[in-house]
Amino acid sequence: MSTIPKIGDVAPDREFGPMTTEMFVRYSGASGDLNPMHYDRDFAEKAGYPTVFSQGMHSAALLSAFAGDWLGAERLRRFHVRFRDIVWPGDVLSCAGEVTSIEEVDSGHRIVASLTLTRQTGAVAILGEAEFLLER
Repeated sequence: MSTIPKIGDVAPDREFGPMTTEMFVRYSGASGDLNPMHYDRDFAEKAGYPTVFSQGMHSAALLSAFAGDWLGAERLRRFHVRFRDIVWPGDVLSCAGEVTSIEEVDSGHRIVASLTLTRQTGAVAILGEAEFLLER
């Protein structure tokens, strides 16, 4: 991105999925989050869930990849999320982003974008915000 975005600019659409148990297993291994709720169906069912489900941080990682691809991962300075809904196997996740503020700072422009990760049901799985620095 060579130009400074404007308030209200939106990111190109992006989807991830359908989510699979294999994705959750791979994330477990990569992250060290070995909670069996994410890969052992019997364990998840005994705990009262209908099946395994994604790690919240796995979903957050997908949203951060989306944001970084949009405004530049090398420019990302802050990333904040709030978990809202569980992501299940079979879910297709849609990412959305919108520039909500732009501030001129000594080193360039501070860009803040709101982010959402939504399940195909319409339920928002994650609300987020990312701050980027576009240096002069």
